[in-house]
Amino acid sequence: MATLQHVCSAPLARAMRARASSIVVAPTVLSPPHAAKSRFLLGLSEPELRQLAIDFGQQSYRGKQLHDLLYKTKAKEIQDFSHLPQAFRDELREAGWKVGRSPVHRAVTAADGTIKMLIKLEDNRLIETVGIPVEDDKGSLRLTACVSSQVGCPLRCSFCATGKGGYSRNLQPHEIVEQVLAIEEVFKHRVTNVVFMGMGEPMLNLRSVLEAHRCLNKDVKIGQRMMTISTVGVPNTIKMLASHKLQSTLAVSLHAPNQKLRETIVPSAKSYPLDALMADCMDYFLQTGRRVSFEYTLLAGINDGSEHAVELAEMLHECGHNYHVNLIPFNPIEGSEYRRPYKKAVMAFAAALEKRRVTVTVRQTRGLDASAACGQLRNDFQKSPLLESSI
Repeated sequence: MATLQHVCSAPLARAMRARASSIVVAPTVLSPPHAAKSRFLLGLSEPELRQLAIDFGQQSYRGKQLHDLLYKTKAKEIQDFSHLPQAFRDELREAGWKVGRSPVHRAVTAADGTIKMLIKLEDNRLIETVGIPVEDDKGSLRLTACVSSQVGCPLRCSFCATGKGGYSRNLQPHEIVEQVLAIEEVFKHRVTNVVFMGMGEPMLNLRSVLEAHRCLNKDVKIGQRMMTISTVGVPNTIKMLASHKLQSTLAVSLHAPNQKLRETIVPSAKSYPLDALMADCMDYFLQTGRRVSFEYTLLAGINDGSEHAVELAEMLHECGHNYHVNLIPFNPIEGSEYRRPYKKAVMAFAAALEKRRVTVTVRQTRGLDASAACGQLRNDFQKSPLLESSI
């Protein structure tokens, strides 16, 4: 059987190496050894699944059936692949293949319908993902999945709960994709939008983020323009992302109009000067044709004054006109000295930007009472696995 496994996996391994070689990424923290023990079907494309079927001595159409079972039927276990021969299912399991779906450890529903889920990964660590339903004027539901890209976050932004909870590892592609499928299952509705704004810094796990993005677009059928990749800024990675010429939105967490103030809010800014970050954002627009969205968390008495708005507008005008500012009133987190500004201060900041011809919106706070709002995602098992006795 060991020989069979080697022979069966070789062509697929070559196909996956070929795909990976086209993705240029920054150095990332390696996943722990357990990740290599299992192989996961979720995240593979239809051509890869067809090749996998052939490797196991099956007809190519069995790969198409696998694809439908993963992304249409959304089966969670290989034993649920009733359309496939039992012998094929057994061989897949014996070779170490799994679907790649994890159980929902806990779910909390906010008064506004937002649902935060804790998903228990194979190594018993927990990640948080959020489903945000919004009904438009015509009664149509827009369901946004806010997905995590890491278990915790190493960047430790001062206003964000995730960074305070520690960091363990990067997520694998299937661990990102499965968050979207879990949200669809809970809401019994198709996810229309995906934002990589959950736990973690997506640019520190760019390979997995790009593979998950491809899967969500090509296999789950979510349009590229319906997805947003967020970053606080990691040197060289915006240029790498731009080279892929995705039609997704880049959201840059700015939070300050100058380098000195930004360093006090975002410690990692010390290694990525604001002028270099803004230059990379301009380059992103030139390469992709997609305007950049700047996220700006308003902290009472820190960065929410009229002078900050004026300085921000001046900096943005120096970078052209292809941008959008998204103001986010601070969402309270335990142990933080920051305060949420009054609505009057938020609207005055927005008005100061609009007066200077800056396109601006104020993000509607969702999921606040479930600690599912922006900056609030954190759990006690980011750094250490969930103990068996706690499961």
